[in-house]
Amino acid sequence: MALLKIKFSQKKRVKLAQGLWLMNWLSVFAGILVFSMGLFLKIELRKRSDVMDNSESHFVPNSLILMGILSCASNGFAGKICYDSLDPAKFARWKPLLKPYLALCFLFNILIFFVALICFLMRGNLESTLAQGLKNSMKFYRDTDTPGRCFMKKTIDMLQIEFKCCGNNGFKDWFEIQWISNRYLDFSSKEVKDRIKSNVDGRYLVDGVPFSCCNPSSPRPCIQHQVTNNSAHYSYDYQTEELNLWRHGCREALLHYYSSMMTSMGAVVLLVWLFEMSVTVGLRLLHTSLESIPNPEDPECESEGWILENSLKDTLKSALESLKKIGKLNQVEADAEGAEGGEDGKTPAVTTVS
Repeated sequence: MALLKIKFSQKKRVKLAQGLWLMNWLSVFAGILVFSMGLFLKIELRKRSDVMDNSESHFVPNSLILMGILSCASNGFAGKICYDSLDPAKFARWKPLLKPYLALCFLFNILIFFVALICFLMRGNLESTLAQGLKNSMKFYRDTDTPGRCFMKKTIDMLQIEFKCCGNNGFKDWFEIQWISNRYLDFSSKEVKDRIKSNVDGRYLVDGVPFSCCNPSSPRPCIQHQVTNNSAHYSYDYQTEELNLWRHGCREALLHYYSSMMTSMGAVVLLVWLFEMSVTVGLRLLHTSLESIPNPEDPECESEGWILENSLKDTLKSALESLKKIGKLNQVEADAEGAEGGEDGKTPAVTTVS
C-alpha cells in the first residue's frame, strides 16, 4: 500500500505546481538568509581569531555558507521544473532527472538538519577554543615591541571594554602572568628586584589588572593596582566589597555571545529545514501524480500521487535486500579476482633428489 496516496485532478495538479513554484522561490530567499548568517558569523569569529586557539569554530559558518549556496541552486532548479510541469511537452524532458533529483533533495535535507544540530552542539568545542586562546593571548599582552604581537594589548583591552569582562575566568587571572612590559620597569628599584627574585620564573607579578578591566559605572575611582592589599586603600576590603572591576571572565562573555548567536541561527536553519521538507514532499507528489496519468494524451484525467510507492516497512525491506545483493555481487567479484590471481601466479613445484 502506497504511503500518503492522494487523488489529483488537473486543477489540483496545476495548483500544486504553482504553489511549489512559489515555495521554491521563497526557499531561494531562505538560502540567501542562511548564506548571510554564515557570512556574518564567519566575520564575527574572524574579528576575535587572535583570542581563539584554533580554526575549528569556523566549521559552523562554513557549513551555513555551503548550505545557503546549495539551497539557492537546488530550489532555483526545482522552481524551473515546477513551472515546466504545467506544459506536458516541457515536463517530458525533466522526467528522467526527477528521481535522482529527489534523492539528492533527501540527502540535502539530512545535511541541513545536521547543520542545525551542529549550531546547537558547538558550545563545548567553542568553550575550549576560547579558554586556551585567551590564556595564550594574555601572555602576549606585554609584548608591545615584539613584531606580530604588538597589537595584542589593544585587542585584549578593546575586548574587555566591549564585553565588560576581565581576564579569562576572572580578574585574578592577571595576577598569574606578567602583563607589564619590562620596558616600563625600573630594574634599579629594590621593589622590582625583590618581586622578580621571589618568582621562580623570574617574572614581575603584581596583584593588579589592566585599565580595561575597570567598570566606569562604579562610583569609586578604579582600584586596579594592589587589588588584594586592603591597607593600600582607604575603607577597602577586596573580599567583601564589590570591586569596581568587571566580575565576569572574557571566556564566559564571549561564549555567551557566540553560543546565543549560534542557537538563534540553529533555530532559523531548523525552520528552513521544515520548509525544505515540505517542498520535497510536494515535489514528490507532483512527480508521481504526473507520472501516473493513465492517458498522457488526456491531461485532464485524474491521477494519483504518493510519497512512497509501498509502505514504509516494505520500502525499508526492499532497500535492505538491494544492499545485500550489492554486497553479494562485490563478494563474488572479489572471489573471482582471487581465483584468477591464483591461476596466473601458479608456480610449478620443484623437487630435489639428494
